[in-house]
Amino acid sequence: MPRYVIERDIPGAGDLTPQQLKDISNTSCGVLQAMGPQIQWVESYVTGDRVYCLYLAPDEDTVREHARRGGFPANRVSRVHNVIDPTTAE
Repeated sequence: MPRYVIERDIPGAGDLTPQQLKDISNTSCGVLQAMGPQIQWVESYVTGDRVYCLYLAPDEDTVREHARRGGFPANRVSRVHNVIDPTTAE
């Protein structure tokens, strides 16, 4: 299944409390459960004013539908074409 990186502009994201992050996660998981197994949340990285999320989904429209239903921004959705790491150089 294709992978997508979602950039979410959320001012003050890095200052969200553990409880706020838990609440956001619960909302996302509820939407994912309602949408079915065709979309999966892998993980997210919270920075100062942005959250980067990695999802598995059949297409960009499905990713954007999750964002719409959850009330999350999806400022940029990019399909991952390849993954590299230090072992790629070997």
